[in-house]
Amino acid sequence: MPFSVCFVCTGNICRSPMAESVFRARVEEAGLGDLVAVDSAGTDGWHEGDGADPRTVSVLRAADYESDHVARQFHADWFARLDLVIALDAGHLRALRRLAPTAADADKVRLLRSYDPAADDLDVPDPYYGDFEGFEECLRMVEAASEGLLDAVREAVERRAA
Repeated sequence: MPFSVCFVCTGNICRSPMAESVFRARVEEAGLGDLVAVDSAGTDGWHEGDGADPRTVSVLRAADYESDHVARQFHADWFARLDLVIALDAGHLRALRRLAPTAADADKVRLLRSYDPAADDLDVPDPYYGDFEGFEECLRMVEAASEGLLDAVREAVERRAA
C-alpha cells in the first residue's frame, strides 16, 4: 500500500492542486511513484467537480507541471487511508484537526511550509482574489517546501519498508 499524501486548501482549485502537481512531479523524479500516492482536496465543497483555476493551470503549465485536476471536498473518513494531510495555511490546519476522528489522525496534519527551513511565515497565501503574480508566488512557496516534504516522505517510506 503506498504512502498517501493529501494536500488541502479551501476550495481545491488554487493552492492544493498546485501543491499536488508539484509534489507528484518530485515523487516521480525521485523514483518513488509506485510507493507514494498524492492527491488533494478542499475543506469546503464550493468548487467540487470544477477544474483548477485557469491561473493555476497556466502557472503550472508554464513551469512544465501536469495539471489535470477535478476539485473535491475532504471527508473525515479519508484519514483512515492517509499517512499525511498537508494543510496550506493555519486555517486549514485547524479545520482539519477539528475534523480528525482521533488524536492520531490529527497528528497526521502538517503545514506545507513547515518543510521549508527558509520560510518565515508558514501560510501559503490564497492567490484567488489577487493577480497572476500571486499564483507565481504560490508556486515558488510550494516548490521550496516540496523538497523538505519529499525528504520526510522518503524517510517514512524507507522506515515502512524496513
